[in-house]
Amino acid sequence: MKKMIILVFFVYLILAGNEAFSQKVIAEATIVYDMTINAGSQGNALKGASTTIYLKGKNNRTDMVSPLGKEITIFNSKLDNAVILKEFSGQKLMITLTKDNWKEKNKMYSDITFDLTNEYKTIEGYNTRKAIAKMPDGKTFEVYYSPELVTANKDYDATFSKLPGLAIQYEIESGKMTFVYTIAKISYDLVPVSQFDFPLSGYRTMTYEENQSLKKGN
Repeated sequence: MKKMIILVFFVYLILAGNEAFSQKVIAEATIVYDMTINAGSQGNALKGASTTIYLKGKNNRTDMVSPLGKEITIFNSKLDNAVILKEFSGQKLMITLTKDNWKEKNKMYSDITFDLTNEYKTIEGYNTRKAIAKMPDGKTFEVYYSPELVTANKDYDATFSKLPGLAIQYEIESGKMTFVYTIAKISYDLVPVSQFDFPLSGYRTMTYEENQSLKKGN
């Protein structure tokens, strides 16, 4: 019996090692997601929306673009802070975030848990596994991820920092709308450092605290 337990243990180690060995670690890449919205006529207004993520070491940038405008979030590891750029209806706003602001903004995602299911599906050529994400407030959403792909920078998207692989397709509900993100392509070409530079002009600037006060109506 003891020999059998030892044998099973070594088989487990071998399988675990093979899974880890087969993973591709993404340190630098451009990842594009197509975004669809289930929201009737509002969904049609946002047809063609996409999200592009740029990764380079600990730097990350996310561009969310739709016919209504765009929102860009940049975290620059050298400066150790971030900006959010909003361009809608001809208005251009830059919200500046300190290191502490960045942590506060992402705090709501720190306690997300993922229940890994035994459901598998091929999406856009990627082998994926289904996980159920549970938010601290009890809300849940589905995500299909690739265990074969992992990012070196786990904090590029706080939502998925604890997910054991790259999100390939996921749904996020906001009010009566459901946003569906599906990976379109991954490019492993070098990402210019300039992608993570903050604009020096052309935007009306406010701090994160000022923006939060406006949202609260203060």
